[in-house]
Amino acid sequence: MSATKNFFIKIKDCFVDGFNRIFRRGKNESSLLHREPIKDTNLLLSITIGFFIFIYGLCMILLPDTFLKTNTFFQTFNENAHLIIMACGLSVVMIGGGIDISVAGVSVFVGAVSLVLLEDFGLGIAGTLFLSLGIGLAFGAFQGFLISYLKIQPFIVTLGGMFLARGLANVVLPISRDITKNTDFLSLVNFKIEMPFGYTTFNRLTQQDVFMPATIGIGTIIALVVVVALFVVLRWTKFGRNLYAVGGNSQNALTLGINVNRTKFYSYMLSGLFAGIAGFIYLIFSASAGYDKLPGMEMSAIAACIIGGILLTGGVGNIWGAMFGVLSFTTITAMIQGLGLQNWWQGITIGLVFCGFIVLQSVILGYRNRKRVLGYKNINHEKVIKEREVKLDV
Repeated sequence: MSATKNFFIKIKDCFVDGFNRIFRRGKNESSLLHREPIKDTNLLLSITIGFFIFIYGLCMILLPDTFLKTNTFFQTFNENAHLIIMACGLSVVMIGGGIDISVAGVSVFVGAVSLVLLEDFGLGIAGTLFLSLGIGLAFGAFQGFLISYLKIQPFIVTLGGMFLARGLANVVLPISRDITKNTDFLSLVNFKIEMPFGYTTFNRLTQQDVFMPATIGIGTIIALVVVVALFVVLRWTKFGRNLYAVGGNSQNALTLGINVNRTKFYSYMLSGLFAGIAGFIYLIFSASAGYDKLPGMEMSAIAACIIGGILLTGGVGNIWGAMFGVLSFTTITAMIQGLGLQNWWQGITIGLVFCGFIVLQSVILGYRNRKRVLGYKNINHEKVIKEREVKLDV
């Protein structure tokens, strides 16, 4: 009984302490002492989620026949699972203060190699996936070594990696091809999980109502697993803490004993790994591959990460933001296409949203940093006054 009583007393003390820290203020305490502000990462994530809800709600109003159906929401996931995985890998590099514009090229190369292995050599799905991940890791390790240990600019290295990967894809598969022979892989392409909800449509041939359930593909499942796994890694592992520290200030991280070079090297390896996974998922979605696939997808991934609240300067960002950035990006594209506007409106709209988020992030974080500095100055000023009062009393 005494152990149980002590347990509940500890719980009560925790609640009381939390209540006092959030809601109560001492006479001479600053607001920064009694209430901890929301972190920059969480603030930007909240803005991204709010923006996605606003855009999707606008689409429901403008295009109700399409966006009021739950099938449309899940189809957005199914069609962009590869981009979500690609953006997640890229976000790891960006949080660490780097950039990787070779992710789409690596995905295209992996898709081309996978198709040849599946169709021409009859390799199984497991073996092909293993080699695909190996290709992605090899690209990431090579680029990470040049950037982390040889100190070459990330933009230059990954730009070369992008051209190299697409060139190799052209050598492996000069002409785009579809998968037609490998029945095991085609069954994976056609694999869908039907949800208990959807919409009903009228079939004119049978003169009956037909229920069309919402479906989830294998790509969506893997994309969600990747997001959750990376969130756990960045939130609760030593590597995740080191990555944020390196992205925030690499010199300070070095003085804290963090191996900066190794942390950056691992981030590029992860980016290459997830680019390989994205290439394989795109092959599952489209059942085709070629050197001309995914044009400009690396820019879409970067834009999605920035819309998702991941700063190019590093140190701030959330994996969930990358996912919602992709969903916002693709929802805007679908809205423009659904309204029947010309294609150039898509580039204008995405460009304005992209620039708007960069300006918004700069303004908000600049204001918060100034407020934080002023708060610390006020705290120090109050401490000095207290010390002087104590000396006078003595």
